[in-house]
Amino acid sequence: MTKRVEFAARTVKCPACGQDSVYAPSNTYRPFCSARCKGIDLGAWASEEFAVPAESPPDDEPFGDPRLQ
Repeated sequence: MTKRVEFAARTVKCPACGQDSVYAPSNTYRPFCSARCKGIDLGAWASEEFAVPAESPPDDEPFGDPRLQ
């Protein structure tokens, strides 16, 4: 049987608006303070305002699977 571990609630800054947000299982929007802030963040990712940085291959070198070239 798995034992459930309870953590103490913490107050953190909401990544979207900067207001205080309760980081605990009672806040279904954590780490955001509200559904609105969670939706704003999701929309930013969906519209590619945020992106994981990746190195682009140099223009003079081929990229992709070398077996297919």
